[in-house]
Amino acid sequence: MISESRGAAASDATMQVRELVLDFGAPQRFRNAHPLRALDSVSLDIAQGEILGLVGESGSGKTTLGKTILGAYKPTRGRILYAGRDLATLPPGSWGLLRRDLQMIFQDPLSSFNPRFTIESSLALPLRLHGICPKGSVSGEVAALLKRVGLGPEHASRYPHELSGGQLQRVAVARAISVKPRIIVADEPVSKLDVSVRAQILNLLKRMNRETGVSLVFITHDLGVARFLCDRIAVMYFGRIVEIGATDQVFADPRHPYTLSLLRARSAVPDAVITDADEVPIAIADPAQACNYAPRCARRIATCTQNRPALTTQDKGHSSACFVPIEAGTAERTEGIAS
Repeated sequence: MISESRGAAASDATMQVRELVLDFGAPQRFRNAHPLRALDSVSLDIAQGEILGLVGESGSGKTTLGKTILGAYKPTRGRILYAGRDLATLPPGSWGLLRRDLQMIFQDPLSSFNPRFTIESSLALPLRLHGICPKGSVSGEVAALLKRVGLGPEHASRYPHELSGGQLQRVAVARAISVKPRIIVADEPVSKLDVSVRAQILNLLKRMNRETGVSLVFITHDLGVARFLCDRIAVMYFGRIVEIGATDQVFADPRHPYTLSLLRARSAVPDAVITDADEVPIAIADPAQACNYAPRCARRIATCTQNRPALTTQDKGHSSACFVPIEAGTAERTEGIAS
C-alpha cells in the first residue's frame, strides 16, 4: 500500500490539480438562472502508483472531477498539471499522446463498447491507434491481455452482448491497461455488477495497479469498497473536497462532520442516526462565500455562514475543510465502520 507520506507528497505526484472550478451554463430557456458550479476550488495530488478514492453522495462532483482531469470538460479556471503541461488550458488538438496516458473505465461496461465490434476488434483498435505493438503481433497481444484479466481466447470472437457484466468489465480493464497509461479513472466500475463478482473485479484492479504501477482514481459511493481498495480517500460534497487523507486515517479518525455522517450512515448503528441541522432552516446571506455544508451541520458557528473554510492539514497528510473540525480521537463509534 502507498505510504501516507507518498500519497500526499506533491513532489511525487503524477498529476497536480489546483483550485479547479467548473461551471455549467444554465439553459437558455431559464433567463434568470445562474450557472451551476459543479466543481468548486478542488485541489489534490495524484501520486504515482496510488489508488485514490473519490467518495460522496450522488451529485457531489466525483464523476465530473474524473472526467475533467481527463479532458472531457474544460474547466472554468484552475490548473491540471501533468507531464509539464497545464491540461486545463491545452487546446483539444494538442493532447496527442496524452490521450494514451489518461484512460477511463466506465460504470456501465455494455454501453462503453461498440456493439458491432467483437471483443478482439475492441481491444485491437487502441493497440493499432497508438502503435503499441507491430501489426502482426496484435492478435497475440489481444490474447495476452484477455489472459491477464482472467478470460480465455474464446472470448475474443464474441460480441459485447454475449458476455456477462463481470466478463465485460474485465475486458474494459484490459482495454484501459493495453496502452500502458499512467492514470486510470474508474467511475463506479462495480456498481452495476452482481455482488458475487464485485470482489473479483476489485481484486483485478488492485492487481493491475500493483503489476503496472498505474495511478488509479477510483470513484465510488460505497465506503466499504473504498476502504478495501484505496490508499487515500477524498470526500466530496457539492463540488468541494471536504476531507482527504490516508484511508485508515479517514475511517478511524474523521475530521469533517460530513465524513462522520457518511461513516455513521454506513455503519447502520441504531443510535447513530444523522442529526445534522438539516431540519432547521438557516439564512445564509451569500451561499457562494459560506461553507456549503453549514445548512446541514450541527457543529456550525457564525463564521460557517459567512466564510468558506479552506482545506487545512490537521495531521500529516490528513486535511479537512472545517472551521470546527472534529478533534483527534473524539469521533464516536467509528471503529470498524464499513469493514
